[in-house]
Amino acid sequence: MLEGVTKVYGRGDRAVVALDRLDLTVRRGEFVCLVGASGCGKSTLLSIVSGLDSATGGSLDTFGRHPALMFQESALFPWLTVAANVELALRLRGVGRTERRRRAAELLDVVHLGEFAAKRPHELSGGMRQRVALARTLAQDSDVLLMDEPFGALDAMTRDALHDELERICRERTLTVVFVTHNVREAVRLADRVVLLSSRPGRVVAEFPVDIAHPRRIDSPEVANLAARITDRLREEVRRHGR
Repeated sequence: MLEGVTKVYGRGDRAVVALDRLDLTVRRGEFVCLVGASGCGKSTLLSIVSGLDSATGGSLDTFGRHPALMFQESALFPWLTVAANVELALRLRGVGRTERRRRAAELLDVVHLGEFAAKRPHELSGGMRQRVALARTLAQDSDVLLMDEPFGALDAMTRDALHDELERICRERTLTVVFVTHNVREAVRLADRVVLLSSRPGRVVAEFPVDIAHPRRIDSPEVANLAARITDRLREEVRRHGR
């Protein structure tokens, strides 16, 4: 839960307000997508919630949970095998070697990459590398995932397949997800609720519940219609900022 969260970079005349008194509550097990123009503070918000950055003002309460953060780039270590990349997150948590290997194998099976455990990242496709990154994120044993455009660099077919995978994993594990994307259709395809941030400084200016039954298709009329409504509202916000 965020209340009045503000983030200012710099001081004096050079100060830049990235977030301004932002309020946001995410319910347990909810999938929330954040959309907004570039520079509106979406990634800054994730950094604050994850603990990588701190707010200038306001309050943040994760209710004792420690969110796991996944970036757009897989950021795998090229000299490690797929399994070793996943094991690294477990090692940092102090998990013993035998248990690390067992858990890494289990998590790679979750993302359907068990047979690629001995491969190096350069031997995998972009979508497969993102699956490894997801397994490594899940290895942090958090029930809160923060995802910063994790599928933004992938082609449409691969992205659609990973949407299905993510949806399945979230359902099986009852995960809470805050997902940043520039793709409004992707947001509607995945989310229980889409939250629109204003152009800098970032504030919540609109929320759109997604009352579309699962399974969803990104090209379905229902998804397209809601995405068009959100896009129109986003354009209004971009025009307002440009004046």
